[in-house]
Amino acid sequence: MAKKLKVQPIGGPPSDVEQLKDESNYLRGSLVESLSNRITGGLPELDNRLLKFHGSYMQDDRDYRNEREKQKLEPYFQFMLRIVTPGGVSTPEQWLVMDELAEKYGTGSLRVTTRQAFQLHGVLKWNLKKTIQEINEALLTTLAACGDVSRNVMCNPNPYQSDIHNEVFYWSQQLTTHLAPKTPAYHEIWLDGEKVVDSSEQNGAAVEVEPIYGHVYLPRKFKIGIAVPPSNDVDVYSQDLGYIAIVENGKLVGFNVCVGGGMGMTHGDTATYPQLARVIGFITPDQVLDVAEKTVTIQRDYGNRSVRKNARFKYTVDRHGLEWFVEELHDRLGWELQPAREFHFENTGDRYGWIKGKDGKWNLTLYVQSGRIVDIEGYKLKTALREIAKIHTGDFRLTANQNLIIANVSSQKKTKIVALLKEYGIEEGTQYSALRRSALSCVALPTCGLAMAEAERYLPSLIDKLEPVMEQAGLRDEEITIRMTGCPNGCARPALGEIAFIGKSPGKYNMYMGAGFSGDRLSKLYLENIGEEEIIGTLTPIINRYAAERVSGEHFGDFVIRAGYVKAVTDGTNFHD
Repeated sequence: MAKKLKVQPIGGPPSDVEQLKDESNYLRGSLVESLSNRITGGLPELDNRLLKFHGSYMQDDRDYRNEREKQKLEPYFQFMLRIVTPGGVSTPEQWLVMDELAEKYGTGSLRVTTRQAFQLHGVLKWNLKKTIQEINEALLTTLAACGDVSRNVMCNPNPYQSDIHNEVFYWSQQLTTHLAPKTPAYHEIWLDGEKVVDSSEQNGAAVEVEPIYGHVYLPRKFKIGIAVPPSNDVDVYSQDLGYIAIVENGKLVGFNVCVGGGMGMTHGDTATYPQLARVIGFITPDQVLDVAEKTVTIQRDYGNRSVRKNARFKYTVDRHGLEWFVEELHDRLGWELQPAREFHFENTGDRYGWIKGKDGKWNLTLYVQSGRIVDIEGYKLKTALREIAKIHTGDFRLTANQNLIIANVSSQKKTKIVALLKEYGIEEGTQYSALRRSALSCVALPTCGLAMAEAERYLPSLIDKLEPVMEQAGLRDEEITIRMTGCPNGCARPALGEIAFIGKSPGKYNMYMGAGFSGDRLSKLYLENIGEEEIIGTLTPIINRYAAERVSGEHFGDFVIRAGYVKAVTDGTNFHD
């Protein structure tokens, strides 16, 4: 083995969040006292930061902010709860619980996230504990859905490769369990578990409460995803740690490993940028947990704990170099990764409609606009799925594109499900334009405190205006990935959109183009701080030129690079060049 590269953890004083974690007694802080305070519907900022580790964010509805200020009332505080669902899979019984909780404690709607998790919005502080208890009674959890730990582990839903899905889903479950925080604080605070007076010491002997994370956990969040070629629906290159399934002769033989991806950045700060994960080798399935654990510990030990904007794993890898990381990983593993094996990605989207799996069961992928499961006039999606869950004997799968798969349906149940969908006005999604089906957006306003502009509430209307342009150009059925976020944190992975909009201020966006259709290339800034009129005026001639000049099989992102609109970005360190 070559001589090991030596580096030191980054210097500088720890950030205030690091101090908070250090003093929190393994994520307890003063949450119990703050939750019991009936004077306010909110939490102190320090406890709000700790609350993220428990799966919740305090928010206030900004639509009501000015009016409440006039009335001298505190902001309309409410809480978003995120539920961990490894690989996005839930049972019909769990679906019914989530549906009921949305009605009982939330806003009435459910949201499917781009990490294949559920989100409940609008939960009041007084109902947080009851809601979390009922989530756990359904054998789900909110622990580590947010915070400086490994988040919900994603995997390809594989409606047409049923046998492979079982295996990759198994590993998403195992990774989630293995990397879950071990602190008893969650059970103490929310589930009335036994209070541990000093969790770091038992009977006078030191006990390692968090053997993987340590007492200050990670410098920032950590994301893992498993892709199954030819589909890159989980955007594996956006993950801190990605596993790419290698299937040979119909069998899962292992995974290529890629490291150092991430989407978030900050406007105007060139030291921050989105990045693509890079493939470093191949492992067998039995090595999955070992590689993940050792990768997490490297980030634990070398990540930036001084400046949170530069604390993600991508910056750790870029700062020290990929060669250093691989050597450090091999050193901690005690063995070396094999050379990467061949694979090929074709797209990042979902296949809509009914698909029969290799096991003879049916799978229906439904289009869900912006991942919002709600009833509207003539389209009772939430009610339809509730009624389906009552008779369904398979499972539900949340996709990385904010859609829903009703999976493992028998031929007999298929007939009943089709009838229920028709009764409530639900269509499969194939009737929508390809542009709409390929769209992703984050929640943004009014509840996300980071949002600078609309996303979920605005993108559908922008697509309404772009669809006639696509139609006139003969591109109605041409898939172009389009993504919108209210801020540059990257929740809807805009840096991997062939067309992307990142909020800059109310009604204004930075427009990016040129990402790879299969998720292997970043987008590039084209115009800054533009509104709807400029967006339509800019995209119309580009779309028309694409329709007229594209070569066979050429995707939009490839065309705008070939035509000279933007430069190709295959490494985030060149994102701002």
